[in-house]
Amino acid sequence: MEFALPRKKTTQPHEDYGFFGPGSVTWKVWSYPTSLSIGFQRAVVIEELDPALVAAVDQTHDIYKRPRTRYDRTLKYFALVAFGGSRETSQAADVLVKIHSKAIGTDPYSGAPYDANDPASQLWIHLTAWHSILYAYEKYGPGRLSAEDEAQYWQECAVAAELQTCSPADVPRTREGVQAYFDAMRPQLSGSEIARRAMNHLLRAEVMLPKLPFFLRPVTWIADRSLRAGTIATMPLWMREMSGLRQSRIVDALIPLWLKLAFRVVHLNRRAELLVVQLLSPMTFPVLRPIFLGVPPLRREVVSPEEARTRYGYDKPAEAHQDLRAKQHARVFSQGTAPSNIGLLESEEILGRLG
Repeated sequence: MEFALPRKKTTQPHEDYGFFGPGSVTWKVWSYPTSLSIGFQRAVVIEELDPALVAAVDQTHDIYKRPRTRYDRTLKYFALVAFGGSRETSQAADVLVKIHSKAIGTDPYSGAPYDANDPASQLWIHLTAWHSILYAYEKYGPGRLSAEDEAQYWQECAVAAELQTCSPADVPRTREGVQAYFDAMRPQLSGSEIARRAMNHLLRAEVMLPKLPFFLRPVTWIADRSLRAGTIATMPLWMREMSGLRQSRIVDALIPLWLKLAFRVVHLNRRAELLVVQLLSPMTFPVLRPIFLGVPPLRREVVSPEEARTRYGYDKPAEAHQDLRAKQHARVFSQGTAPSNIGLLESEEILGRLG
């Protein structure tokens, strides 16, 4: 891959501002380099404490078989929700329902069935992501949002929930409400063997980073250790104990000093920041490029997910692809065969190659 400083005149604009736009708190928070690094890593690591989710992850083994590709595709979806045009993001949300239709089965520990499209599972993923992105921004970035901005952030979080199978009505609108949600989830979480293995694997940033020339490998080593320490430092002690993660108080105290400085330096130059994105996640690069370079969309409008579905002909995620989901359930639970890969194959054009 060749790298050159991205230029405005060669940048492909988005079709519109998507669901948030330049006046949103989402753009303010998610465009800081803490979001798609520490924030993203924290989200995918903590998610594994949900028994149903980690059972689905362990079933496919994709995080072990193709960690870099999975990282790249997932990061692109995160970026599309925050910054993408309404058409391409709606299409990605629709195909995600198809992808999740194959992530069904039986939890090997509880014996209970799991379904990645289950609204409760989707709410857990959604809130963990938005909370982690904000947490990283406040801990390693500019600091805590104002009360007004925070209220807007959680309102925008509810808008983004319309792209999942969960209900926006279930999304808390305050920091206290989000904390109450996690408190309610805590008894349902489990640091099982497969959860601990997945969490430790996802904390290894090196497995998701591209191979660098030999003389640059110390950079990979530093980035890996820094991201791991920074992510663990954001996790409450009960969560660390549940997942078997250990880190000294000294590291907890020192890592913010280093990471705040590092993220501030990266954020000084948007073009340089984009080069980092291009290196770490080539599939995400075209989503962020027009935003970071200030290239306006073809239509300077913000639309709602409902307006986009009506405009482009998509169903609500909770109601989408019922026939496919029924067929997948029949294959797995009635016939005892593997689910179809139709959603994964279709997603390659939208989210990027599987590898």
